[in-house]
Parts: sequence; C-alpha cells; structure tokens
Amino acid sequence: MGQKVHPYGLRLGYIRTWKSRWFAKRDAGTVLMEDLKIRKYLKAKLSFAGISSIEIDRASNRMRVRIFAAKPGVIIGRRGQEIDKIKEDLAALTKNEVFLDIKEVKMPQIDAQLVAENIALQLEKRVSFRRAMKKSVQLAMQKGALGIKLKCKGRLGGAEIAREEGYKEGKVPLSTFRADIDYGFAEAFTTYGTIGCKAWIYKGDILVKKEQEAQKLEMEKKFKPADEEVQKTEAVVEPAVEKQENAGPKENVSDAPTA
Repeated sequence: MGQKVHPYGLRLGYIRTWKSRWFAKRDAGTVLMEDLKIRKYLKAKLSFAGISSIEIDRASNRMRVRIFAAKPGVIIGRRGQEIDKIKEDLAALTKNEVFLDIKEVKMPQIDAQLVAENIALQLEKRVSFRRAMKKSVQLAMQKGALGIKLKCKGRLGGAEIAREEGYKEGKVPLSTFRADIDYGFAEAFTTYGTIGCKAWIYKGDILVKKEQEAQKLEMEKKFKPADEEVQKTEAVVEPAVEKQENAGPKENVSDAPTA
C-alpha cells in the first residue's frame, strides 16, 4: 500500500495536518483554484530560493501564506523590498488581505522536496544521475536521516529505452502511520525528454499518545501549585475544628453531689 498512496495524504489527520486550512460553504471551487494559482506563481517566481512547501490559512477576509524556503534572505531582499512586490502580486490573484510569513528550512539535505529538485537540477545540467543520487543519499544520512529512498525514471543518460533507477539506505517504513516520512517529487526537462525524480526520507516516529500525555502532565504541573495551596488551607482548618469540638464544658469532679 505504501508504494501506491501519497505518504503525506496517508498520514493526514494522524501525524500531519492540511497544507491549506480554510472552510467555505459556497465557492469552494474558486477558493481552491485561488490556492493552486498562488502555489504555482510562488513556485515559478521563487524557484531560486529553494521552496520546500507553501501553507495557506484563511479566516474571513484574511489570508496568511507561509513559505518554507532554504534561502529566506533571497526572498526578503534588502529592507523587505522583494516581499512587498510579492504581496502586491498575490493581492492581484485574490480579493483577501494577504499576510506573508517566510520560514527557513534549517536542513535542506533532509527535506525530500528540495532533495528531489536538487537531483532534477543536476540532471538538467547533464550531471551523471548515479553521482547525483549517491551524493544526495550520503548527505541525507550524514545530516541525521534514519533512511532515504530515491528513484529516477526516464531516458537516463540519454538512453533510447526509458528505465528506472533507485538507491536506498537505512529503513523507510511507508505503511507505518506514525513514521515521519517526507516525500518530494520533481521533474527534470532534459534534451532527451522528461525525467521524474522521487525522494522518500524517514526522520523517525511521531508518537501521538506520548505527546498527548506530555501535554497532560504540563497542564497538571501548571495547576498543581493552586491545588497544593487549597490542600494546605484545608489541613490548617481541620485541626482547628477538631480542637473546638474537643474543647467542650468539663464537669468538676469535686463539685459533683455525693450519694
């Protein structure tokens, strides 16, 4: 199953969330087309910045676009001039008020989309596909990936018959839901034809239950001081009540009437 299903879509709602977060009672199709246009524009405009993913949040008439890039400084430009231009272009594509957040991808060597795009770029520059794939595998494993799988398909090396070549190192459990598997796809447009490049990178397990338990413990710690104070006050009040109950009117034995 893991070979036939998109690794991101398979894990939605379990360890992953949606990349477009909004709700529309009507005109869902137009909003979806807006999202696709925005993604396409940003990918084409900022291809040199190494864009990993684009997230879109919508609420009423506001739209927040988060761009995860390997080179955020190139997008921002001097004194934020480039960002202003991008905002203007995005405002032309949508009626909503646009907010831009640019976040850095700290380790592009273990980002599957950037790895796939890097291999595709090297293939376009006529670098040997074996060399490009082996180098990507080595860099990913050095940077802390637990497993990586790469595949290239097409007229590799200008061969007359298209074929598929792949490299794998470590483990890549595609059917395990808790496994954090990053997936990327890119196309290299060479003189011989189009070559597809896919990358799967395994970064470890995300244990949802353990995270929930940790959050519960944190909440308990926050409310513990208040509970302890209540317990202390109760402990102080209880002895005082006991003393009052014990301190009743005592009969004097000497004054009691004798038979």
